[in-house]
Amino acid sequence: MADFLQKKLRQIWGYDDFRYPQAQVVESLLAGEDCLVVMPTGGGKSICFQLPALLGSGLTVVVSPLIALMENQVKDLKQRGVSAEFCHGEMIRGDRTRALQKLRDGALKLLYIAPETLLSPPIWEIISSPPLVINSLIIDEAHCVAQWGKTFRPSYTRLGSIRPSLMKLKKNQVMAIACFTATADITTQKIISDTLGLRKPKKFILNPYRNNLHLKIKQIWTPKGRKKQLINFLNQHQNRSGLVYTRTRKEAQNISHWLTKQGHQNYFYHGGLPSGQRRKIEKDWLEEKVKFVVCTNAFGMGINKENLGWIVHYQVPPYLADYLQEIGRGGRDGNICHSLSIISECTGLLDPTDRQMRSFFLTKTLDYYQQTEKLVKNLSSQSVYSISEQNQLCLGILTTGKQLHWLDPFHYQLKLNRPQRVIKEMIIYEKQLIREMKQYLITKNCRWAFLLRAFDHNISSSFRCGVCDNCLKQS
Repeated sequence: MADFLQKKLRQIWGYDDFRYPQAQVVESLLAGEDCLVVMPTGGGKSICFQLPALLGSGLTVVVSPLIALMENQVKDLKQRGVSAEFCHGEMIRGDRTRALQKLRDGALKLLYIAPETLLSPPIWEIISSPPLVINSLIIDEAHCVAQWGKTFRPSYTRLGSIRPSLMKLKKNQVMAIACFTATADITTQKIISDTLGLRKPKKFILNPYRNNLHLKIKQIWTPKGRKKQLINFLNQHQNRSGLVYTRTRKEAQNISHWLTKQGHQNYFYHGGLPSGQRRKIEKDWLEEKVKFVVCTNAFGMGINKENLGWIVHYQVPPYLADYLQEIGRGGRDGNICHSLSIISECTGLLDPTDRQMRSFFLTKTLDYYQQTEKLVKNLSSQSVYSISEQNQLCLGILTTGKQLHWLDPFHYQLKLNRPQRVIKEMIIYEKQLIREMKQYLITKNCRWAFLLRAFDHNISSSFRCGVCDNCLKQS
């Protein structure tokens, strides 16, 4: 089997050998076993599920969170002669019709699809058709199940009902579920496993540490100081490709326009741009027609640029998981990648930007939980069709808190067991995650050591990366 897989790897992708744990995950999926894979960004996770999809006789469904991610993956597969399509809400009618016809005809090896699209009645009708053989369900960027499912995209928490529902309709079929992400601590791994109903999953947990990622935090005192730090950094790295991350679409546009006026050619990028414009920006950046992009977290997932030499967090994300995802996109070629995060001084008196941003995200998140506390007292409906879109977020929270069980993708049953206490515990956990990010930013110890311990990787008490700003100060 190993020789056969290696031969196929060489034929399709041109690689001489697998990287751990690619071969092991491929063999597990071919054997119909569930997998949970935590692999650093750029570790080659796509091959783990694309290769068994090509070797199987049926369809592999890949649930993906971002349109750009789907379109880039499918474009690459088609260039390799693979029958693959994507399906999302922004497709033009003709493209969508052709993709769905291929799906009906059983002509696809891989279907990339957003969770909301997969769980829409028209698509579900095709997917659940008994003659359509589905080999596996892949959850790409699986941390979204834990992070987005309960406060942003509740469809993620309904994915656990897919396999049992399909198995009732498709007799004698075996369907494996495999989850892939670059960041998941033990708590997140458990939420993913429980929500998706994984069956004794084989776990492959890789350490994300890369000594060519040099981490630095720069504290500033005023909004003007923040811009000055950014300009200084860009002047030092103007010959290398990079990304400037902001937290909002408006800020991405504002900073992009300001930098252009300062003589730094760039694009801004966020999920609200038309699909064609997003593809052009990605292409120009990959081809070095523009050196850097000012973007939200919508940019970067699934875009493989090996020589990404620097990453600036003009505004830091609220969670360590987002931070580790974003810095992990740099330095894939093995060369040094400089990661700079610009933060306000601790009190926020002179520049309250970071404090206001943290407060905004926390308030918004807590609002969802508070709505759930009110809703649960009067919740009687048992169908997703008869509940408002806003209240569907509450269903995501209740699912994550094991207060609700999905009978199928569209109908649920309440399993209330002290829900008020469970919701309060979830609120405490959210506050803890935001507090953890703040602690990382102000720690005086090795930053990589902090990250590795935060994500439950075993390291010695004497571990030092030697290349972060704190290690360099101490040396």
